Amino acid sequence: MLPRYADIIIDISHEAIDRPFQYRIPDELQEKIQIGSMVKIPFGRGNHLRTGYVIGFSNQTEYQPDRIKKIAELCDRSVPVEGRLLALAAWIRENYGSTMINAIRMVMPVKKTIRQLTDQMVVLTDQMDAEQLAQVREQYQKKHAQAKLRLLQALEEVPERYLSMDIVRQRLNISSVTLKAMQQEKVIAVISKERYRTAGIYDYKEGFQITLNKEQQIVVDEITHDMEQGHQQTYLLHGITGSGKTEVYVNIVKKTVKMGKQAIVLIPEIALTYQTVRYFRNYFGDRVTILNSRLSDGEKYDQFMRAKNGDVDVVIGPRSALFAPFQNLGIIIIDEEHESSYKSDYPPKYHARETAVKRAELEHASVLLGSATPSVESYHRALNGTYRLLELHERAGSGQLAKTSIVDLRKELKAGNRSIISRELADDIADRLARRQQVMLFINKRGYNSFVSCRSCGEALKCPHCDVSLTRHGNNQMICHYCGFQMPQPKVCPSCHSGLIGGYGTGTQKVEEEVQRLFPQARILRMDKDTTTAKNAHEQILEKFGNGEADILVGTQMIVKGHDFANVTLVGIILADLTLFQNDYRAGERTFDLITQAAGRAGRGEQPGKVVIQTYKPEHYAIKAAAEQDYSYFYKEEEAYRGLMKYPPEWNMMVVLMVSSDEAFLDQMAEDICDYIRSCSVDDRNMKIIGPSAPVIAKIRDIYRRVVYIKNYRYNELVVLKDRIEQYISEKKEVQDLSLQFDFNPLNMY
Repeated sequence: MLPRYADIIIDISHEAIDRPFQYRIPDELQEKIQIGSMVKIPFGRGNHLRTGYVIGFSNQTEYQPDRIKKIAELCDRSVPVEGRLLALAAWIRENYGSTMINAIRMVMPVKKTIRQLTDQMVVLTDQMDAEQLAQVREQYQKKHAQAKLRLLQALEEVPERYLSMDIVRQRLNISSVTLKAMQQEKVIAVISKERYRTAGIYDYKEGFQITLNKEQQIVVDEITHDMEQGHQQTYLLHGITGSGKTEVYVNIVKKTVKMGKQAIVLIPEIALTYQTVRYFRNYFGDRVTILNSRLSDGEKYDQFMRAKNGDVDVVIGPRSALFAPFQNLGIIIIDEEHESSYKSDYPPKYHARETAVKRAELEHASVLLGSATPSVESYHRALNGTYRLLELHERAGSGQLAKTSIVDLRKELKAGNRSIISRELADDIADRLARRQQVMLFINKRGYNSFVSCRSCGEALKCPHCDVSLTRHGNNQMICHYCGFQMPQPKVCPSCHSGLIGGYGTGTQKVEEEVQRLFPQARILRMDKDTTTAKNAHEQILEKFGNGEADILVGTQMIVKGHDFANVTLVGIILADLTLFQNDYRAGERTFDLITQAAGRAGRGEQPGKVVIQTYKPEHYAIKAAAEQDYSYFYKEEEAYRGLMKYPPEWNMMVVLMVSSDEAFLDQMAEDICDYIRSCSVDDRNMKIIGPSAPVIAKIRDIYRRVVYIKNYRYNELVVLKDRIEQYISEKKEVQDLSLQFDFNPLNMY
């Protein structure tokens, strides 16, 4: 049955996005209208025609049918960019859960109260032809009007025949009286011209060129040939660290722009923006912009409008840049596609990789996924033919893969070394400092200590609002990384009042202090979430290190992703086991990725590099494979484990997270929901249900959490089950204090 009513968003660039309105679909439009269609509708008491976008359909209405207004007309058979993004939002809502409004807010720029920036310009009036200009010039010379002559000559010298008011007033020293007189003479006019806010300032080299090697050129030719032939598909580029994937991206984007199309380049971390944008601007100049969460509302909205109006060809940024409203999108490139940051932590919990593939399908564009350590899911799809696999086996230029050394920390302890820096790593750091070469030290933990606990009663110091231990930072402040709660470190245990309370574990701050103690002459920079809260802090730290203003860079995973510093010849991985024993089936993959990526930062220039991996588990396959840079060996071991345990990509998984402020009520509802799930799949042998149970963190900000894991071989059956659960909950009246979230193939366990 064709739907009778359409839910329509009006003035999509405004705050009215918060509410859809229901309209009746005329019979003649029933087979033509679709999600994302732009329509004209009567709105308000005066029934003025307004533009709206269809976001959903139904056969039911909460109002009297004769009171519902009718859609006036379908604007165009082609779906505009806003419509295509709305269709994408509808797909996200269907495949990942959440509400349609939340999905729309994610894909569309909401114009809040944003003041448009304007510049005053002084222009020669249109009636000033060459003959009239000569007459005016002659008059000014007779009257010795030097200021007027000066301005007239400056305006004639620029092809655009206009100058900014700042130049006129400050550089040419023209007074208000002179400007007013020339306006009255109709020689000039003063106009206001809207301008965009800038999003980051990056210098670049004009006319920059680079020569691709044979492997790189083959990849570029294969993808661009398909694009020229109108064949759109998804490619997986597996290239070892330093193989020149960025050069491949740039050359593909150059071909895309020549075809009159635009490109989106996704990067996993805001920290990579500085280096990536600077590189792309060498080729595309000011036709490149950025989109990320660090921009102000005004900056963000202006970059959306620049993309929509065709004022830029390339948008670069993390996950949210995927929704840049290009009118003629040609390719989406996802660099370091294995990174977990491409998965949203908030509903709807979409994955940028799958969402990019869907957007490309809607817009007849291509997708290129690139990584030195492809996700197991993407490599699995490449091997079964869903993606096309392309490979780069050699480092570009003169760089060679760094030599790797594994240090067994158990032996270090036996030898009496209690420092977090092994003897081998300390010797290597001293050697590099003597040679004036640079060092990067990676530990995937910020702060000073992992936790503080009592040696007497064993109690760890926990956040009173969240079910997690507090982290000690260098200023003796205990901080909860979930809700932000802070307190000074107590001198006695709050539980047993013992004075035997102290910190365990290590973090970036402690590594920084220890390195400074061992090498007091070294210049050290630290890069983690705590040191990059200020705007442009990422760029400032990286620029200092790139300029040689520091010898050692200590940091979390944000320092190991894609950065290219030619003078870095040593990388130390302080504790390779930090990610290895997490409560997560992806722990091995995450460890392999981080070590391989960190190792790839060394030896990218002419000098050979070395990587020191410190671990308590040197025999683990993820660490051995990373040390050898052997992805094939790792993939075989990891896929066998995933298949045995029925984890993605062999099976699919859906997590149902239930949250409430009432713990007893939550436990009852969790049991009810779990019983309902089992009733839906009583005869399904492909369905595995685990739970309900308390997650690892059972309380955050005084809100309790319960979780159910559901595994199924077929993804679409999990989507259907999600719809049934939502319907089941919507029919219950007592669930006002219950919130449900769905997470498909989660990248972090609960």
